[in-house]
Amino acid sequence: MKSPVVLTGGTGYLGAQILTELLTKGYTVHLTARNPKEKLGLEWLKALMKKYEGQIKVFKGDLLDQDSFDEAMTGAKGVIHAASPFRIEGIKDAQKELIDPAKKGTRNVLNAVERAETIEKVVVTSSVAAIHGDAIDINNVEASVFSEKHWNTSSSLTHQPYSYSKKVAEQEAWKMSENKPWKLVTINPGFIVGPSVTDRTDSTSIRLVADMLSGRFKQGVPDLHFVMVDVRDVAKAHVLALENDEAEGRHLCAHEPMSMLDLAEGLRKQAGDEFPKIPKKQLPHWLTYLLGPLMIGFSWTFLKNNLGIPVYVDNSKIRSSLGLEFRPMSDTLNDQIEQLKKDGAV
Repeated sequence: MKSPVVLTGGTGYLGAQILTELLTKGYTVHLTARNPKEKLGLEWLKALMKKYEGQIKVFKGDLLDQDSFDEAMTGAKGVIHAASPFRIEGIKDAQKELIDPAKKGTRNVLNAVERAETIEKVVVTSSVAAIHGDAIDINNVEASVFSEKHWNTSSSLTHQPYSYSKKVAEQEAWKMSENKPWKLVTINPGFIVGPSVTDRTDSTSIRLVADMLSGRFKQGVPDLHFVMVDVRDVAKAHVLALENDEAEGRHLCAHEPMSMLDLAEGLRKQAGDEFPKIPKKQLPHWLTYLLGPLMIGFSWTFLKNNLGIPVYVDNSKIRSSLGLEFRPMSDTLNDQIEQLKKDGAV
């Protein structure tokens, strides 16, 4: 892949790691932002622009503005579309806060790709949430293992709207890529953890780990399960997909199945006695049903379909297709603890 590469969402938790990966490999990056002047004031971005002088160019790009990505696409060869909202609690209007930015944003970016006529490949950040919704869905797939061939069938505008937004956005991307001269690849990460390039702590992923360390869950954690992956591995996967001519289709990017208690125990092993409020036990299911809607914002329907149900995925495609090797989760958690301490977030 030749420079320049357009990157949307490059100031977010994952996007900033993708930006760093591209810069390290020598790419010129056309970084898009809804408010470029505001982003140019970010200290971490200014440091990157100084270190990689001339490799970062910032352009306006608003997911809900159909014409705002045209300038960024000028002369570009590749696009990584990583911009999409990630919120699973505190949602007041799912259509406005999640669905529209995800689906319309994907449509607006890909229409700009079409108009540019120079783009050869587009890598879209999707999610394991586009592959499955509730954990109980695993009972409906062969061998009880999710893979790239599966699609989320249980989420909707009113139930798990974030997961639904990821599905409709990815489906929109595949629909728009049919019979086009450019090639589409998607990366479908699991629950992303690991150190952040930015000093933001409002990411759902970062906040969960910070809450574990600071004692929000000191009475115990719900029996909920995820497939975890290091943010740096996900960023690397995006760039490998951009560069690999043979890469095609969806790529499930997840490493280790973990419960919330597994995550807490992993953090305790890395933190030692420094954070004594890391939870040590799992809440009984009955107590989670009682406290879940109040303490964490989980509905009874969500708990019924997810509580106590492990999730397993097949990540063989991304290993073989892109040659991606996942780093140990112990390293991921240790590095994230150190980063949160350095930034004063815990």
